[in-house]
Amino acid sequence: MQIKYKRLTSQVLNSSFYRNWQVSKIGVIGPGIVGTPMAALLAQAKIKIGTDRPARVVVIQRESITSGWKVGAINSGRSPIGGIEPLLDEIIAQSITTASLYASHDYNELSDADVILVCVQTDKNGNEPDYGPLFESLNSLVKALHNKPSTKMPLIIFESTLAPSSMNTVIRDYFAKNGLVDGHNLLLGNSPNRVMPGRLVERVTTSDKIVAGIHPLTPHLIQRLYSHIVTEGKLFLTNSLTAEVVKTLENAYRDVRIAFSSEVVRYCDQYNIDFYYLRDRVNERLGQKDDASNDPGSVPRGGLLIPTVGVGGHCLPKDGILLWWRMLQSHADTSRSLILLARTINDESPAETIRLAETTFGEITGKKVALLGAAYRFDSEDTRNSPTLVLARLLAGKSCQITIHDPYVKESDQNLKKFNLQGFFTSDLGRSLENAEVIFVCTAHRLYRDLPNRLVDSKPLHRKIIDGCNIFKKTDFIDHSDAYIGIGKGSKLPDEGLIDTVHGYFRIIERGIANEVLSLITYLNANYAKDNFNRIVFEDVQKLAATCGTCCDIVAPGVMPVVKTYQDFSSRMVEAVKQRTSQGTPITRLHH
Repeated sequence: MQIKYKRLTSQVLNSSFYRNWQVSKIGVIGPGIVGTPMAALLAQAKIKIGTDRPARVVVIQRESITSGWKVGAINSGRSPIGGIEPLLDEIIAQSITTASLYASHDYNELSDADVILVCVQTDKNGNEPDYGPLFESLNSLVKALHNKPSTKMPLIIFESTLAPSSMNTVIRDYFAKNGLVDGHNLLLGNSPNRVMPGRLVERVTTSDKIVAGIHPLTPHLIQRLYSHIVTEGKLFLTNSLTAEVVKTLENAYRDVRIAFSSEVVRYCDQYNIDFYYLRDRVNERLGQKDDASNDPGSVPRGGLLIPTVGVGGHCLPKDGILLWWRMLQSHADTSRSLILLARTINDESPAETIRLAETTFGEITGKKVALLGAAYRFDSEDTRNSPTLVLARLLAGKSCQITIHDPYVKESDQNLKKFNLQGFFTSDLGRSLENAEVIFVCTAHRLYRDLPNRLVDSKPLHRKIIDGCNIFKKTDFIDHSDAYIGIGKGSKLPDEGLIDTVHGYFRIIERGIANEVLSLITYLNANYAKDNFNRIVFEDVQKLAATCGTCCDIVAPGVMPVVKTYQDFSSRMVEAVKQRTSQGTPITRLHH
């Protein structure tokens, strides 16, 4: 997708800056799951833009007790990212050997950089974005840029996730207050990451990627640079405000789909219905099939997603709030927002998992319980917002004697510490299973996929297994059927009436999201689009969101379809849409 403003585009491509642009040095701030693969691949590519010598890449990590060690790790040729990350260690080792990559604690290394990627984690604090760590880094960056050569106009690319309008206001204004004006002293752009733990290199090279800026020149420069590493995916050009909306919407809509799936699976578990059969039938009608119902290593993409112990990771629990930030700030009525309601429903999942266990097996208060998998995602060490940690706290509150096992998470993990769970953690699987009366399988690590026999055959006898991540099949426990329950693993097939209703309700929710997004876009354009170049077009959001690879298919806004109800199945999300519609929520004309 090229920017629609043809006159501006022509001016950009013919500008002397674009034609004479040189890239000799690239800085990357933050060697986390975003910055590390980006730095490694940029170094490996040996990029030559305007020079005969490949650009060197420097990774910057501030001195700290928790993360300072990453500089030494990179400089010794090792990846600082744990878990299973194909190719990443090899690329870093090779790039260190060829001197195309190095790491440092010194932000002054960035004073002569031509391009600087900002890959610092952002978060939320209540209903506000939390940019504390980001601005710690920017404060150091600004000091370094005050020493830059007067002729140099560095390109600053924010890979960090930002709440819509942040680039046009918070970021631009911050640099301007420090004497660095976009389009004059530097160029500010954003290219929100789409990485995934366990597939970092693959995701950077093969995924479609959005490149954006406040100034029309900026996305073209980012495209020119990133085309060297995004070798199988496509690069889509747009403005910063649109990119911010698309990034946060992708995760917010996924959160919504998980929440609706959670409503469906809770009904299925109540009536012993096979959720996975229902899911596949509904997704066939939606035209959004995937292999995730039968393959725990496959990423769910379909319309109905797969409910688990809960929604973890850094992005999904916060990005809906970031998307809505400015509307929340304006005190708009958000009581019937699907995006915000999804958070409530998904936050209930750990408690619902315990309810399922006790409904099936009886009271578990005071029992010895093992939790397998502390990371939120399989084959990863990432524990950010992991539902396992919430589940552990709830079980501890029931006086259970808990152990938490994970093959990749370290005992020093910050989130284990945050939840006061370090004393319950072990990397010894045997110790975790020893004497466990109840086992919750929370993460689909490869290590766990071959465990059914071990789980039931070892002492104590008659232990109970709760499959919270669709890692096993009921047939794996054919000789111990009374010892196993899984979320959505009912034995009855759904009838056509339930399939029809779930399919219809999904259509209502997707239309509700479209109307919600349109109202948000209308508000952002009215208040934060500083010029025509920076306006959001609904159809552009649709097209760009659809490139994310997770079936973020936003339909056109409009009226709700009529759907027959099914017995006592109900959905809080559908009711919210109906209430919003009955109150006459306007469907405004699309802005072009």
